[in-house]
Amino acid sequence: MKLLLQFFIAITLILASSGAAKAQPVSEIVSDIKSYFGTASFYADKFAGRKTANGDNYDPAKYTAACNVLPLGTWIKVTNLRNNKSIIVRINDRLHANMNRLVDLSKVAANQLGYVQRGLAKVKVEVLGLRRPISSAIVGKDELD
Repeated sequence: MKLLLQFFIAITLILASSGAAKAQPVSEIVSDIKSYFGTASFYADKFAGRKTANGDNYDPAKYTAACNVLPLGTWIKVTNLRNNKSIIVRINDRLHANMNRLVDLSKVAANQLGYVQRGLAKVKVEVLGLRRPISSAIVGKDELD
């Protein structure tokens, strides 16, 4: 009986340590979907200084966005499909529940994408992740904060 118990303990230890897949930390999981297509709008000037969903004050001069399909803190690359201009922004807010848009960008980001005059743009949103992008080639490093 003692030998049988030792055998089962040994088998259990072998199976438990035999290369089980490590779970990805929740903080690293953003979305299985890497690209979204939809309509972008931008914040009205009256929202300057108001609290966003993550507690920041909205600043029209910062490269930020509101989005309902991705977690707060997610970095995304937004491309205007009309002129192919792109910008990197961080999601720090949520859209109104009845708003039929993919993203609502800060005014500086919308201006950079060239759709402030039109008000709306068809865009592609690419998920970059929860970590700050290494390259700040599209916008200045200080402007991403």
